[in-house]
Amino acid sequence: MVKALIDIDSNTNRILNIIKAEFGLKDKSKAIDVMAKEYEELVFEPKIKASYLKKLEKIRKEKITRIGSLEDFKKMYPV
Repeated sequence: MVKALIDIDSNTNRILNIIKAEFGLKDKSKAIDVMAKEYEELVFEPKIKASYLKKLEKIRKEKITRIGSLEDFKKMYPV
């Protein structure tokens, strides 16, 4: 494990304290680990939610309706 002495501003300190409390962590170094892991997943490894994949598959299976011109559309869906 690497040890580091860092300077953080008061807002970052507050955020680390919130993360520490939310996850029940013992110290701020663990909070920094959690932040780094979340950042890694968010930025470096974007994942697609399973619910989105299901929705996408449903959309792909839908029948495509060819409308043609604007006049054909107006005939199909009168106002």
